[in-house]
Amino acid sequence: MNQKELKEFLDEKVIQYNNQDFIESDPVQIPHLFSQKEDIEIAGFLSASIAWGNRKMIIKNSHKMMELMGNTPYDFVMSHSEDNLADLETFVHRTFNGKDFGGFIKGLKHIYQNHNGLEAVFAKNQEKDSLQKSISEFKKIFFETDHLARTQKHISDPLNNSAAKRINMYLRWMVRQDTKGVDLGIWKSISPAVLSCPLDVHSGNVARKLGILERKQNDAKALAELDKKLRKMDAADPVKYDFALFGLGVFEGF
Repeated sequence: MNQKELKEFLDEKVIQYNNQDFIESDPVQIPHLFSQKEDIEIAGFLSASIAWGNRKMIIKNSHKMMELMGNTPYDFVMSHSEDNLADLETFVHRTFNGKDFGGFIKGLKHIYQNHNGLEAVFAKNQEKDSLQKSISEFKKIFFETDHLARTQKHISDPLNNSAAKRINMYLRWMVRQDTKGVDLGIWKSISPAVLSCPLDVHSGNVARKLGILERKQNDAKALAELDKKLRKMDAADPVKYDFALFGLGVFEGF
């Protein structure tokens, strides 16, 4: 396929997968449960943070997280007691356990109490074509509170050459202005043009087969390479192609 044909093919796949049907099999359904801004962004952040492995298990455990917080995530974050955190200790998703969950609650309270919320932290350090510095700075601020060293591994740092798939997916949910109702687009201080594709094994493999990614590892350098190609196809909304790449990989075995 030449460049024009490739863009047309991927644009068709975006239309095929970027619709309401996508929600029922994706963890993006979790923030859709809420209407208050802070509830949406906290629910999204926590569910994106455990978004690796089996998708059904991710969704099931994300629902469990919400239940453990009484389905009022912002209120729980801001008014929790040590006893409330102890109640979270039964939680486990792969290597993310109840202690990590408690550490995340403390980090979130710190962000809202001292840094004007999640959107403000990510918006503060954005660059003209990237949010990767924003992610790195967010991680520093998030872990200014008391936490276990092991918990830090659950937030990736792009400046340490991570593709930071889960947090880039979260940013897509919060920032992208989606007319189809999948991404929530509640953050207005960040442009969708600076978003990065949530690069994982599925999207990476499809991108290589289509010739829009050469680097073999799914790391920050591969992400920068893929972002550059996707921005040439749509400078205003490059990460819409995540739906095409992910859909081709997961649903079509491309």
